Amino acid sequence: MSRFDVCTIGEGQLRYCVDAGTRLETARRLDVYACGTEANVAGLLSRLGWRCGWMSSLPNTPLGRRVANEFSLSGLDLSEVAWSDIGRLATYYVEYAEPPRSIQVYYDRAGTSFTQLTKADINWDYLLDSRIVHVSGLTIPLSAGMREIIPEAIRRAKEKHILVSLDVNYRRRIWTIEDAKITLAPLLREIDILFCSRGDSSEVFGIKGEPEEVVRKLGDISDAKFLFTSLSQEGLAGWDREKFVVEPACNVKIIDRIGAGDAMVAGVLHGLLHGQFEKAIRYGVTAAALALTQYGDQVVTTRGELEELTETPGTAGIIR
Repeated sequence: MSRFDVCTIGEGQLRYCVDAGTRLETARRLDVYACGTEANVAGLLSRLGWRCGWMSSLPNTPLGRRVANEFSLSGLDLSEVAWSDIGRLATYYVEYAEPPRSIQVYYDRAGTSFTQLTKADINWDYLLDSRIVHVSGLTIPLSAGMREIIPEAIRRAKEKHILVSLDVNYRRRIWTIEDAKITLAPLLREIDILFCSRGDSSEVFGIKGEPEEVVRKLGDISDAKFLFTSLSQEGLAGWDREKFVVEPACNVKIIDRIGAGDAMVAGVLHGLLHGQFEKAIRYGVTAAALALTQYGDQVVTTRGELEELTETPGTAGIIR
């Protein structure tokens, strides 16, 4: 039996943010949350009872330990986090806003400990001792090392017949559309589970249309068995090459938008680990709703709560 149900590699960060109505350039205080897209996914899956590992590198500083301490609370295995005296911690800054302004996200990820990693630093036995290896497209352009490590992880996983999950997760402030498309195109042929939002489908791959059309066109450029497209406030679409399913989004009061995509991915993987494709889509929608109603990138919940909310949505009240 594999050591992990899901194992991943990615950068740990701190998110600094200000409320709507405050500009970063005049802010007097900032809210701080530990985050990292792959760790967000694996951390939520850990809270749902799955065995999960996360490979990364963090600076041996109070800020680096802050990130590790928060993710350790989820039960995520951190034994392969490399503690470094070189580089710094990645951060990003969020300026929340209300219309007509948009929420702004600014990254500060150059020269981090994580970007110093090379293929020689990776414990492949650890990463590949898993039922699923999950990776994110936004990690690839962070460094020359990551441009080698992520494709290598996919290749090695396929050689060992380990399922590979990839979230396109395009970020225009990290790399260009042209670079993303050229880099991701061959990788889409090597994966088993694809997550690509409707926005990323259009922006990166030029795929537009109704949800079913988008998912099927993604299937033309990917050999993934399972394909999922987030429809933002409209919900989540999925296709297993046989059945197409759309699950509408939950009606929620949004507290914090950031992290919902990672929660959706974790919810879907939770369902797929159970061997339940259709319910995986429902889990994804519910997990995203939980993220939208909690502060920070990490979702704090339990398997029982997720199950209850998935089966009986819209029943909020006071439980005594």
